[in-house]
Amino acid sequence: MTEQKISAFLKARTDAFSPAPVIYRKGSVERVGDGVVHVKNLPGRKYGELLEFGSGVYGMALDLTEDGVGAVLLDAEDSVCAGETVKGTGRVAEVPVGDVLLGRVIDPIGRPLDERPLDAVRFYPVERPAPAIMDRRPVDTPLETGILAIDSMIPIGRGQRELIIGDRQTGKTAIAVDAIINQKNTDVICVYCAVGQKSSTVAGVIETLRQAGAMDYSVVVHAGASDSPAIQYLAPFAACSIAEYFAERGRDVLVVYDDLSKHAVAYRTMTLLLLRPPGREAFPGDIFYLHSRLLERAACLSEEKGGGTVTALPIVETMAGNISSYIPTNIISITDGQIYLESELFHAGVRPAVNTGLSVSRVGRSAQSDAMKAVSGTLRIDLSQYREMAVFTRFGSDLDSFTSKLLRRGETLMNLFKQDKSKPYTLFEEVAVLLGYEADAFRDTAMKDLRKTVADYLTAMKQAFPDEASAMNATGAMDADLKARLLQAAEAFREGRTL
Repeated sequence: MTEQKISAFLKARTDAFSPAPVIYRKGSVERVGDGVVHVKNLPGRKYGELLEFGSGVYGMALDLTEDGVGAVLLDAEDSVCAGETVKGTGRVAEVPVGDVLLGRVIDPIGRPLDERPLDAVRFYPVERPAPAIMDRRPVDTPLETGILAIDSMIPIGRGQRELIIGDRQTGKTAIAVDAIINQKNTDVICVYCAVGQKSSTVAGVIETLRQAGAMDYSVVVHAGASDSPAIQYLAPFAACSIAEYFAERGRDVLVVYDDLSKHAVAYRTMTLLLLRPPGREAFPGDIFYLHSRLLERAACLSEEKGGGTVTALPIVETMAGNISSYIPTNIISITDGQIYLESELFHAGVRPAVNTGLSVSRVGRSAQSDAMKAVSGTLRIDLSQYREMAVFTRFGSDLDSFTSKLLRRGETLMNLFKQDKSKPYTLFEEVAVLLGYEADAFRDTAMKDLRKTVADYLTAMKQAFPDEASAMNATGAMDADLKARLLQAAEAFREGRTL
């Protein structure tokens, strides 16, 4: 049969096709258990559609077969029993969007968790397609976290996806919370999505944000450890839809997914109960697609599509520092870089415990401000030389002057990167600290006194350059003349002279 005949045959079959009439308007529950329902005789449904059970409980269709539907319950399962009627709503899961959510705490389907009524008028589906390539523009604007080690060596751009990865209790959430706090007075909307976390932990995060004045521009989406796997599965997608509403209206949005390893476990639980075949480490084969279609929604939109940005900070928890396990490797391959937190550094008092050797930003210096570019160029090399030399000098006591100076400067830099939690630096403070390091302004300071000396140094610099500090924080610019003046001031501080 020639190609023309094949095309004509297929066209005729297509034109003659008419869908069969739906015989069963309602289905019935065949079996229910562990939050998963198998429904028979319910044709015409679509993936992700909300199903209404006779008892008033809602579920979501996730498995479409020839003889029925597999669904997960969004409410308590003890109110659903076998033989109960089920009907489709024709609607997929939705979440409220808009300015009405700012300062609020909600669950993934829009129910308020802060004991205040929520009057939402606009809703977005939780599952939305990612922007096309032609609907994006390059990432070129920095999103400062206020954390010196990250902004100087692992810069994050607006529209980027930067993974925060590390073992339990290494400060992953603290970095994300500091990044949210640092967006104050920057017109960046923040969405914090907690998946599988204890309610007490999330309450502590909310209180930290509230005390810092960050809840005014933030939204918290919470699916707790005691919630159903379906609710936990929906949480990151709902948070992303909330962020997309603002981005499509020209706003910049930061979304934190805390954390996707628990999200993967919730999805694994649902799919195994839906009798899908398990793959590597018992995760279903489409777990990669699950996270890729979520993280691909982070983008720097073109002006035609609104011009806003969605920056994603997914968090993944590792076991014993194993970043080569299934979920970490999946998400590392999807994102634009990772911030790796190391347990040994954390317990050694280096906080944030960022391992700069394993951390990387694939957007890199194109997402740095001009001021930060001018002072951060050699930091990675300096740290690398310090660590290499520190290993070789463990076994010897006789050091020449060059080696001693290199070790002292390297130790100073490591201690300059230590930073208190919930106290992010401004851009001017970060630049001033790095210029102080470049001018060797802290060479006569003992390491135990370095934190106090740096605080005094920053106070003096801000008093000496108030207008320059405001301009740099607003524009991110620093010309050669200003850099020279700041270096002179750093040298004057070292020598004890007036700035």
